[in-house]
Amino acid sequence: MTINKFLTIAAEQRASDLHLVADLKPVLRIDGQLVPIDEALKKNKLSADSGQAIPEYNNDVYVLSEEGEILKGGRRKSEDGVFSPLTKEDLNAFAKDMLLPEQLERLTKEKDLDFGYSVDGYRFRVNVSYEKENLKVVARVINNQSPTLEDVNMPQIIYNLLDMRQGLILLTGPTGCGKSTSLAAMINYLNEKYNYNIVTFEDPTEFIFKSNKSIITQRQLGVDFPSFASGLRHVVRQDPNVIMVGEMRDLETISSAITLAETGHLVLATLHTFNASQTVDRIIDIFPPFQQNQIRSQLSMILAAVISQRLLPKVGGGRVVAREIMIRNSAIANLIREQKIIQIKNVIETSHSDGMISLSRDIKELYDKGLLSKEVAQSQLDELALLV
Repeated sequence: MTINKFLTIAAEQRASDLHLVADLKPVLRIDGQLVPIDEALKKNKLSADSGQAIPEYNNDVYVLSEEGEILKGGRRKSEDGVFSPLTKEDLNAFAKDMLLPEQLERLTKEKDLDFGYSVDGYRFRVNVSYEKENLKVVARVINNQSPTLEDVNMPQIIYNLLDMRQGLILLTGPTGCGKSTSLAAMINYLNEKYNYNIVTFEDPTEFIFKSNKSIITQRQLGVDFPSFASGLRHVVRQDPNVIMVGEMRDLETISSAITLAETGHLVLATLHTFNASQTVDRIIDIFPPFQQNQIRSQLSMILAAVISQRLLPKVGGGRVVAREIMIRNSAIANLIREQKIIQIKNVIETSHSDGMISLSRDIKELYDKGLLSKEVAQSQLDELALLV
């Protein structure tokens, strides 16, 4: 089976990711859980009626035998079902099918490559890397439909923040928590409401935006600019109103984003941090000691909000987002300036009327609405207690 067929199956199974590793069968991540691809097909696409056919995947029709095994055309493809463990040769062929010659050369040199890929109308963010001298492929499925703030259940306070003309709004959380989707929803909101020039810096380009009221230009790392820091240094000459940074990875990128927010731009960016206080600490600590007082002062003025989120298993299937939202007010600004970051959590807890919400409060509200099971809610609250 070709890489394009595996990717199509992943998209049609509503997986978030596809994992292709040598000596293993293909694996999908569905609702946060890793599931072998044939188990996913059996669970989601096959009827309990013996012999019921599932929809075609590029002209390959699978059926369920009387023994409950997935068959292709009524015949076994391998001893373990439809899909055999992948070989080194399979992975090499997948890479050659997806990559341009210059990308293959870069992969050979750098041993890691991120890029965007499309097949059958579906889009993917793909990483190809090496493990034990074999290639490994992980593909993130990108929703074809650009999300709205309503789709991602963003609270009203975020709409208000996006009406600001300048400032720094950070989306944080672990990998796979929906940061890119929430960021795309924010861009769509601005695109529908304002006549802005919006410039995005991404690695790689994920959601494809169609200019509405705004002009949107999407720039991809390694294709349209050499590094985030370099792209941000030059963007001010491009007359932007809004700048989106896919990820703030290093000191120079963070410094540039802060400067751009200071100079009259609305900057949206992501960080891999757990909560608001850790986010502020991470930004300050990346600078050398002699600069940290200056950065505290700058952050206290331009950091509009930190939105930290995670995706949790939803009652009845799927996942639901839980968020901590910190809005800069006078109390938050003072804590940042005075190096009292640890007290930010207390201000968030006591400032619900300002639109702030703690992660524990949001988890409890989701449980009260019947969206989280008692076990999931309690495990999350126990984890938060350990992190205090």
